[in-house]
Amino acid sequence: MNISGVLKSLVLCAVCTLPAAAHIQTRTLNVGDGWARNSINTSIFRQSALCSHGHLQYVSYYDQDGRVVLARRRMPSGKWQILRTQYTGNVRDAHNGISIGVDGSGLVHIAWDHHGGPLHYAQGKAPDSLELTEQMPMTGVDETHVTYPEFFTLPDGDLLMMYRSGSSGNGDVMLNRWDHRRRTWSIVHHPFISGQAQRNAYTNQIAVGSDGSLHITWCWRETGDAATNHDICYARSCDTGKTWTRSDGTIYTLPITQDTAEVIRRIPQGRDLINTTTTCLDTAGHPMMAGYWREADSPCPQYRLVWFDGKGWRMSRITDRDQDFRLSGLGTKRVPISRPKLAADKQGRVYMLFRDELRRNRVSVALSEDPAHARWRFFDLADDSVGLWEPNYDVERWHRTGELHIFVQRVGQGDGEKLEDVAPQPVRVLIWKPNGRSPG
Repeated sequence: MNISGVLKSLVLCAVCTLPAAAHIQTRTLNVGDGWARNSINTSIFRQSALCSHGHLQYVSYYDQDGRVVLARRRMPSGKWQILRTQYTGNVRDAHNGISIGVDGSGLVHIAWDHHGGPLHYAQGKAPDSLELTEQMPMTGVDETHVTYPEFFTLPDGDLLMMYRSGSSGNGDVMLNRWDHRRRTWSIVHHPFISGQAQRNAYTNQIAVGSDGSLHITWCWRETGDAATNHDICYARSCDTGKTWTRSDGTIYTLPITQDTAEVIRRIPQGRDLINTTTTCLDTAGHPMMAGYWREADSPCPQYRLVWFDGKGWRMSRITDRDQDFRLSGLGTKRVPISRPKLAADKQGRVYMLFRDELRRNRVSVALSEDPAHARWRFFDLADDSVGLWEPNYDVERWHRTGELHIFVQRVGQGDGEKLEDVAPQPVRVLIWKPNGRSPG
């Protein structure tokens, strides 16, 4: 598309507000209408649906025709400029989400439409541009069976790109690095975590410390059935991914396998352990992850936090739900709660974003303010239902300003990749800055 075509495609959208729970001050920016018959636009593993660089913020989603849409605005109050790109995806499969990242030069990177197929990747034609190049390879190696591409920004402006090569129950985690000065991709580890053709690792994203350290947690799955998820494992790197260690500092021989992985919570198969959730760092730089599963004495799955206190791994239960369900079967599951997303602030507070049918499927937050994470308070950021939404927020903006910029869209999701009869819904960015006081 030429520049005149781009300018004709720019759409400006206005700011709107949503009602929020008492004592919660939020604002919401409308972007445009997106596909909503399944959860493809809101799946948590998009990492990121929303990201920023300098004063520019970017968002991506599929529209009602399956076209990849890329938008940007100048913060704090600029209007959205929206480009309906030349690319499309198979929106009927909720795995095929869009992931974006922005490097230190302001260049946008985008990967879309993956569920065990060839890599679909493009870049902005110039820094700060919405116009995208033609599709291109990254390293050209292990790029034929790609799923779950994720971009992570390093403190020096380079990017890491992590993805699965293979399939559910038989796959490896791959790790590449983008040098934003030389504009080249290189292999860091192929593979980084290996399923040894017997299983695969479902990663809970990478938490990047201000010192450049990397922290990752994951679970294993033995087959395509979610019921075979088991165990939560951990690794960290202090040299941007070249070498990896356990929490006690012992060095991994790569690739990491089931036999060598540090298990931080032993969870058998059949315990409704959810995969592909969240990892973040607390104010001391210690890793933590959240997910849901059923302990031996649990009547139903509960959200739980697993964290490192500097000496060892601890766990606390976040919720006390009384609604039972089972996590089993193939494809995207329709379950009454979303996968969670964590954020931690400099004052030691931990926030878990989530959606729960028992809270009328609203954008909800669980807040922990005590060091043992034994007590949690719950509140909603808005009163409207978001359907089968899962949380995703602008990590760079959170670290820079302490504001949560959350990607929000009301979506449906039938069980096992079925679609629901939901018309296109507004894509929004909900903005909330915790004020340090307990809400409510």
